[in-house]
Amino acid sequence: MDKISVMIADDHAIVREGVIKLLHTQKDIEIVAQAFDGIDAIEKVKQFKPDVLVLDISMPRMNGMDAVRIIREEVPDTQVVILSMYDKESYAKRVLDAGAQAYVLKGAPSSELLAAIRAARSGHYYLSHEMQTDMIDAYLDKPRKNLDAETYATLSRRERQVFQLIIDGQSSSKISQTLCVSHKTVEKHRANLVRKLGISNPVDMVKYAVRIGVIDPELWKN
Repeated sequence: MDKISVMIADDHAIVREGVIKLLHTQKDIEIVAQAFDGIDAIEKVKQFKPDVLVLDISMPRMNGMDAVRIIREEVPDTQVVILSMYDKESYAKRVLDAGAQAYVLKGAPSSELLAAIRAARSGHYYLSHEMQTDMIDAYLDKPRKNLDAETYATLSRRERQVFQLIIDGQSSSKISQTLCVSHKTVEKHRANLVRKLGISNPVDMVKYAVRIGVIDPELWKN
């Protein structure tokens, strides 16, 4: 029997180590790589092409939601299992829409993560039992109505990176250094964000990110 090749992407080493320890006990699973942020995850998925990527939803440089879209576009044979601390339907809906196969809560029993990995490998959807298990079918048959999310989906990959860094509080100069591009290029992307989103104030961008589920609303309460 062929083993399921799995990659782990989480910015917390203790979480990665815990998942690795769990998966090492399974005879039908092998770990091929691990990553510490969204961009690192994308690069390593391209390199190792795992059957399943276990991906944290909230990571530095690029969040899990954006990483899912890119991975599903560029390495479609890799299925994605989202590992998250957020038990919110909106988060699960967005990652399913982005192409993930499963959404597992970090507080769930370890058996759920194992079940999610095996389900994803087989092309089936999986949700943690604490969440509404019937939401998958209902959601997949329902057209997306969130205009903010639709607008965000029109952003290019680089524009999303710049948006993420802006809401992380980075200046244009810092963004230029982080992405290894010129200050002029960063300003061009910022201008595109203002034009497409209709938002120029960084605080309003944070509020927008909360509305569409890019960042946790609990961290940005007014």
